[in-house]
Amino acid sequence: MTTPTTSPPPLPTDPRPGALGRWGALMATRTRAVAIAWLLLVAGLGSLAPSVFSDLAGAGWQDNGSDSVKARELAQQHFGGNSSNAIQLVIHTENGSVDSAAAQDVVAQATAILNSDDRIGAIVPPQPGFTISPDSRTAILLAGAAADPNEMVRAVDDLKESLTGLSGDGVDVYPTGASALWSDFNKANHDAMIKAEIISWPVTLTIMVLAFGSLVAAGLPLLLTMAGLGASAGALVLLNQITPISVWAMNFALMFALALGIDYALFIVHRFRSGLHHGRTPVQAVAETMDTAGKAVMLSGLTVLVSLSAVLVVPAPAVRTMAVGIMLAVVFVLAATMTLLPAILGGLGTRIDKASLPWAKAHQPRSHRFGTWGALLHRHPWPFAVASVGILVLLALPVLSLKVAMPSIAVVPEDAPVRQGYEVVQQAFGDGAPGALQVIAPSQEATAVREALLAQGDSFSMVGPAQPASDGSDYVMVQAVPSVDPSSPALGTILDATRADLPGEAVVGGAPAENLDLQSALDRYLPIVMGIILVLGFALLLVALQAPLIALLGTLVSLLSTAAAFGVAKLIFQDGHGAGLLGFEPQGFLDGWAPVFFFAMIFAIAMDYTVFLLATAKEHYEVSGSAEDAQVDGLAHSGRVIFAAAAVMVAVFFTFALAEPLPPKEMGIILGVAVLLDAALVRLILLPVILRLTGHGAWWSPAWLRKVLPNITFSH
Repeated sequence: MTTPTTSPPPLPTDPRPGALGRWGALMATRTRAVAIAWLLLVAGLGSLAPSVFSDLAGAGWQDNGSDSVKARELAQQHFGGNSSNAIQLVIHTENGSVDSAAAQDVVAQATAILNSDDRIGAIVPPQPGFTISPDSRTAILLAGAAADPNEMVRAVDDLKESLTGLSGDGVDVYPTGASALWSDFNKANHDAMIKAEIISWPVTLTIMVLAFGSLVAAGLPLLLTMAGLGASAGALVLLNQITPISVWAMNFALMFALALGIDYALFIVHRFRSGLHHGRTPVQAVAETMDTAGKAVMLSGLTVLVSLSAVLVVPAPAVRTMAVGIMLAVVFVLAATMTLLPAILGGLGTRIDKASLPWAKAHQPRSHRFGTWGALLHRHPWPFAVASVGILVLLALPVLSLKVAMPSIAVVPEDAPVRQGYEVVQQAFGDGAPGALQVIAPSQEATAVREALLAQGDSFSMVGPAQPASDGSDYVMVQAVPSVDPSSPALGTILDATRADLPGEAVVGGAPAENLDLQSALDRYLPIVMGIILVLGFALLLVALQAPLIALLGTLVSLLSTAAAFGVAKLIFQDGHGAGLLGFEPQGFLDGWAPVFFFAMIFAIAMDYTVFLLATAKEHYEVSGSAEDAQVDGLAHSGRVIFAAAAVMVAVFFTFALAEPLPPKEMGIILGVAVLLDAALVRLILLPVILRLTGHGAWWSPAWLRKVLPNITFSH
């Protein structure tokens, strides 16, 4: 057994760099031209960025093709816009009556404000016995939807201040309903994301300075991120002109651009400085870097894109476009990494170490600390394997009892108008009043529809009369108020029983039905998305590494950290452990989109680190032919980068734990825990141990497979 040396071994010199090496050298000798091109690109697309949050779509949380969406479209077309997108304006008097002069004046002014907007359809004043509470202190003014769901959210954005401004003289006004919910939630979410980004940037810069020991080197990842982010924000605005893009797409793009931009820059800059350390000229160092680390970054980016593309099969516009937003950010960050970064490195050369910290030592490409750690894992693999797997399995066990559902009103801040109105409506009309179901059917089925609803007994606290279509078409609408809160698990049972008993052509809609249909679609597509991600992730690793065993094991161990992260999420967000410390009200379940969307994100990040580690290990195996060198030196040369990148990602993600709205908090904690577990237990312990235990078998490949696969090498 040979003991790896602590001094950097001489790397082989190849006078004929590969395609990526030649590309990198070209960029390195065209610094000014590349910088100007990126400046023009970012300036052009970035000029659109300031309007990104106002231009992007605020709705889209639906299962396209479901009965509830069909019901909404029928209500929009034939019932004056009295659909789930309608604005319900709650008018409440604490001590008086809605018949008072002050309340009636508010009704008149609100009607005038709503009538002035073309996106508002038929306006239905408060009706005694239906939209006026039994104590006459609360009334609901219904403003129909004459526009699509995204425009109705914008309508609430535009009208909300004027409507809530009518409050006074003992009368309170609250816009409620699904459109108002998304308006208030999107604003709270946007504010939380911006707050988290403001906190994360200085934290990120601090970690970068500590990792690189140089202000110049530390600034490159942030420059890369800003370029990718500015371009992707503008691209989203342009894409929104073709098809509605959820505002959440930009929120996730912000986070992922920062995290991946830093990841990629760390790996490239680390390898570039290694080349300089071995006596290469700046252009040679760039060529060598792109031939080795550049391949790993390219494959990592493709893996992230493939993982996120699997989400596109889910028939929910908001979920799909969130994936599109991240994919655009990844594309631009990857493009900047492959063009702008090598150009800047070529221009900087040895000046990359300018403005070094006083205590910073000369850059050493091989970390003695991680080399020692790798040697320890090599000598004693089994205790570390058992410990890491045991911890991950223990944390993953709670996943077996994980519950998911669409978010309740608790995700909106307590001072949001929609939540205040929601609570007023429940107090005045009953628990289920904010989530009435709408049944639309042909006129001849009106009697059968009402009988089916009444036959549900205590499931509904009120079943309204059959209302004829306002445009004279052959439809009726029957509204039914469930006896349970819209977020209660019992509502799903009520909806299923109702649909089973209704006549064949009747469809059930309303905001709660849309939420339940979306949740059903997310549950249905989860195994499909997981299967696509696992298969394509394995295929990409196989192409990159040319080794089926380590490609398979590298894919499977990523599931461990993913399952453990969701197990921790179950303990926190479902069971409420630490809720007081983190400042949130547990819903008793995880938000419904979390398994599908966060699985793709977590797996993408996990595979990102997998590619970095295994590509470095394979490079050393190609040079030395030693399985021990591959494991120990692979970790010695990549461990510091993985550690620094993980530290940045954890810091970025955990800043979202400070958000007041629950979904950003869930996202930050779940992704932060996933990265922490994946880096600490999988990439820096379990995967190197697997390399130790599998030895040469990790890199074995049958002859027929080598003929089929493209020839990809990482040594230079």
